[in-house]
Amino acid sequence: MKVHQTTIYDIARELNISKSTVSRALTGHPQVKAETRKAVLELAGKLDYQRNMLSINLISRKSNLIGIVVPEFDTSYFPQVIIGAQAMAQKHGYNIIVSQSNEKFETEVENTKVMLASQVDGILVSITKETRSFEHLKIFQRKGIPIVMFNRVCDEMIVPKVVINDYEAAFGAVEHLILTGKKRIAHLAGPDSLITSRKRMQGYLDALKKHHLPVDESIIIPYDLTLGKVKIYVHHLMELENPPDGLFAINDPAAIEAIQTIKKMGLSIPRDIGIVGFSNDYGSDLIEPSLTTVAQPIQLIGSTALQLLLDLMDKEVSQWKAVTKTLDSSLIIRNSSFIPDNAS
Repeated sequence: MKVHQTTIYDIARELNISKSTVSRALTGHPQVKAETRKAVLELAGKLDYQRNMLSINLISRKSNLIGIVVPEFDTSYFPQVIIGAQAMAQKHGYNIIVSQSNEKFETEVENTKVMLASQVDGILVSITKETRSFEHLKIFQRKGIPIVMFNRVCDEMIVPKVVINDYEAAFGAVEHLILTGKKRIAHLAGPDSLITSRKRMQGYLDALKKHHLPVDESIIIPYDLTLGKVKIYVHHLMELENPPDGLFAINDPAAIEAIQTIKKMGLSIPRDIGIVGFSNDYGSDLIEPSLTTVAQPIQLIGSTALQLLLDLMDKEVSQWKAVTKTLDSSLIIRNSSFIPDNAS
């Protein structure tokens, strides 16, 4: 049995108005009288009318879709960013399409092609660790589609960006370890291709220099964010003739893996080695000992990036400005770096 699907023609015939008037009412055209729009929307709801989004897109030249491309879902960071962005998008009548690139440049390129094919009105992007070419993102600019970058950004793209104070946050994290008495602090660093990695590295180095501690390249290990390698690196560090007594990790998953590895080696945290992570991921306060970490306003990053995108969408391309919003972070001190006074 064929089920009849309500069409614009059905609504027009019922209300004795033209199909073009119904179409304009459904798409919010300003020239449609308020009472006509109300009647059309009420009847559409009553008849369970499903809008043909392709037709509406052709009429309004808008899809009411916003794309979000992120590098991974392995941590809680990017899902939390998306939650913040989606809440802001919904307030303004937009839906979102999300894709994750699995830290692969080729996948990121394909994901952006999907966004273009979906005719998104704008896009938020955080790049992969492999991304060094940005032609796939510049296409959006050439087509007049606004783009905002967040967290993992690049200098080559002259677009609005949302970041945190990575340098200051890293400096404060390492200085905290120094003030607890640690004098030989290792760093599990991120890929040098990422600006976030470079800023956190510089914060680490400058904190050591401020407190007149030597910089020892042998205990600075850049890694490619493949979590399985952390165990190998930590074993290497702790088996050195002069092992570190502190560790600053580029992110919480690395720090948590380090805690588990060090405990299995029979060492005490933080007595033998104090550890600080970055991002306040899920699990950072559940592991034993709980992880000292830099907390970022993650959902605020998402909502701020989305608001910047909406601002661009309200302007002509010639009026777009590449502002950078830098949000503050805070250090949460827990047991992986702090020994309470009443501890035995």
